[in-house]
Amino acid sequence: MPARKLLSDKDRKFQLLFDEHPQPMWVIDPARKVILDANLAASALYGYDRDEFRCMPLSDIQVNHVEAEAGASRSHRTKTGRIIEVDVAAHGFRYGRRAAELVVLMDVTGRRQLEEQLRQAQKMEAVGMLAGGVAHDFNNLLTIITGYSQLILNNLKANDPNRNSAEQIMKASERAATLTSQLLAFSRRQVLQPKVLDLNRLIGSLSTMLRRLIGEDIDLRLELRDDLGQVSADAGQIEQVLMNLVVNARDAMPRGGTLTMETANVQIANNFKGRYTSLKPGAYTLIAVSDTGTGMDEATLARLFEPFFTTKGMGRGTGLGLSTVFGIVKQSGGGVEVYSVPNQGTSVKIYLPRIDEPVTAEGAEPVKRVARGTETILLVEDDEMVRNLVRATLARQGYKILDAADPIEARRMSDSFRGDIQLLITDVVLPRLSGRELADQIVQKRPGIKVLFMSGYTDSAVVNSGILQKEVAFLQKPFTPRGLVEKVCEVIEHGGRTRRAVE
Repeated sequence: MPARKLLSDKDRKFQLLFDEHPQPMWVIDPARKVILDANLAASALYGYDRDEFRCMPLSDIQVNHVEAEAGASRSHRTKTGRIIEVDVAAHGFRYGRRAAELVVLMDVTGRRQLEEQLRQAQKMEAVGMLAGGVAHDFNNLLTIITGYSQLILNNLKANDPNRNSAEQIMKASERAATLTSQLLAFSRRQVLQPKVLDLNRLIGSLSTMLRRLIGEDIDLRLELRDDLGQVSADAGQIEQVLMNLVVNARDAMPRGGTLTMETANVQIANNFKGRYTSLKPGAYTLIAVSDTGTGMDEATLARLFEPFFTTKGMGRGTGLGLSTVFGIVKQSGGGVEVYSVPNQGTSVKIYLPRIDEPVTAEGAEPVKRVARGTETILLVEDDEMVRNLVRATLARQGYKILDAADPIEARRMSDSFRGDIQLLITDVVLPRLSGRELADQIVQKRPGIKVLFMSGYTDSAVVNSGILQKEVAFLQKPFTPRGLVEKVCEVIEHGGRTRRAVE
């Protein structure tokens, strides 16, 4: 067989291999930076047919014309305008009589998105741990500041010149407590008291206040689905979520516009992986808050839920609003996604698991007794200043207090005390022995004793230890002396059960 015929057969085989190969490939002229040929897989990925590819400048496809470093992915634009990320491998060869390169392309868009989601999740988790730890320590301090401020106020007459100073300290501590509460919400380390909610009813009850909040130049539209499913969530926290979103929407429309709040039932068929959220398949209730405001660019969207990140001017925001939204929704078992286009508007979508249970009936808040006590209380708190405050507050109320800084010491006190101890008050996180372990050991020897846990935040030591996986009495720091006394009365009289928190 002639050599020309052998070469022709060989060329046809390579052409067939190039055309039918499942990996997208180009043949390019490296000098002129144009595409000489493309295979079927490249046409399927980019949307151009073979004739359109031939002689096409690479600059028509490259999003960034600067050559990427070796091993780095490139951003390319398809015929429809969609941006994809590709890994590129080039090999020099002779294409007829000219030098050319065979370029093998791999679409890594999905992989890059998953890697970005992982980086975002790791960053949020790390910042959340830091935020939760800071909030925990501050809550101990705020318990002391708030407590002693109230004790001072209780002993000052209305015309006392020092009363205003004490009131300002109290107000400042309350504002600080709000900030730490937001940090705890972001880090998912707060106590939630979920109940079955009708979100339409909740939004309807808020609508009058929301209209006053946004002003007359913004049109509030409610599009609430009639057959909306119920969710299990903390009503106060969901109200906070909606308030934060409405305030952000208002600030994004300084010249007025339209703010739409809508609800819907949605079904997630497959594992949903959005930019910020991963959802398991199942039934969800959707709340969407959309505005016609300034929108956000890609750089802002990338940092949207970071605590203390804000695009508002100095003094106009703490940067904790959306962080709080993220934490509350995640702790309630749901997810958040945000869609935004600069100068067109933003839509925030909240997904909460849908449940088939009747809405929890609203009952009147029972009047809490604040009376003098006679019972004996064992107090365990390793922070000396907090312990002193709690002891002094309860002693003034008539209770007999046994206090210990260490759980081992507290256990010895319980063993050696001959009388009855009606209540154990213990911090959750203690040296050498957790509050739950201490309570279990004391309850075993004193079956009639009641237990009140307190903590600056509900971290894994609280949730994973099982304290909030059953009905327990729990007092969140910071608390006021009055709040402490009310809770102690409630626990001694009724057990003071708290509904399970949602992790």
